[in-house]
Amino acid sequence: MSNETIILYLFAGAFCVLTLATLAGVVIEWRRGHSDSLDNFNSRTRAWGVMVLILAAAFLTGKTGTVLLFAAASGVALYEYMVLTEATRSDRLAVFVAFVFVLPLQYFLVWIGWYGLFSIFIPVYGFLVLPILSVMRADTEHFMIRISEIQWGLMLAVFCLSHVPALILIHVQGYEGRNILLVVFLIIVVQASDVSQYLWGKLIGKHKLAPSLSPSKTVEGLVGGMATATAIGTALWWMTPFDPMAAFGLSLVATTMGVFGGLVMSAIKRDRGVKDWGRIIPGHGGVLDRLDSVLFAAPIFFHLIRYFWSAQLP
Repeated sequence: MSNETIILYLFAGAFCVLTLATLAGVVIEWRRGHSDSLDNFNSRTRAWGVMVLILAAAFLTGKTGTVLLFAAASGVALYEYMVLTEATRSDRLAVFVAFVFVLPLQYFLVWIGWYGLFSIFIPVYGFLVLPILSVMRADTEHFMIRISEIQWGLMLAVFCLSHVPALILIHVQGYEGRNILLVVFLIIVVQASDVSQYLWGKLIGKHKLAPSLSPSKTVEGLVGGMATATAIGTALWWMTPFDPMAAFGLSLVATTMGVFGGLVMSAIKRDRGVKDWGRIIPGHGGVLDRLDSVLFAAPIFFHLIRYFWSAQLP
């Protein structure tokens, strides 16, 4: 079965589930009347339908479409992040370079498959150059906070997220030409965990997981969501180079890191006194609200595969 056929089947199935969920929401609203909780559920479902179509279109175009999609997502995510920082006029050059030079070059390195530079470009060169650009203005007020925020934002929104399309770089013997399915696998598992946690939390959630960080997350939702997503990942082992046990382990690692990613990003939002990173996605907030789990899961998932399954380390 070709990559395109598998992607079409998977996303067609996801779209059918979302269509049923949308219809269920309409019926429930008709029978029980309007409620804020139901309105949020319907908004989330409709937004997911649009996101599924965008992801499917990008993945079907292969490497170029996937790299461009995540580059665009990084740009929006970095903007959402920078809005909440303490960056001043003195940091404008550093921020400008981050957006128009560092971000595009990072994804260009992914596109051409230059792992050696892609893996150190931001953590080494970006980390050192950005504070140099800011310090040239001789503004020392809150300098450590300002530059740390810019560096942290670049690491999260660009470096970490770029590991998703970078999965295409990994050479796994006997799996040549199918790496786009690793991207699909990771996105399905991590996002299934997020959605399942939300649904299980609404259905049976009673015990708050971390009220000061994310009031809506519950222990029951966490356990149910991780178990559901791990089961889905294990069931999809056939589209990966892994056996069922390895697919189970990698799915568990990805969902675990996703949970921690969500909590860390929630802590940043609480620190800044905001509920969401943005409003671009109805019912979800901003791009960072939708990708917070992926940011933490992607680099770990990438390097586990590269070091344990790669036939040739570039």
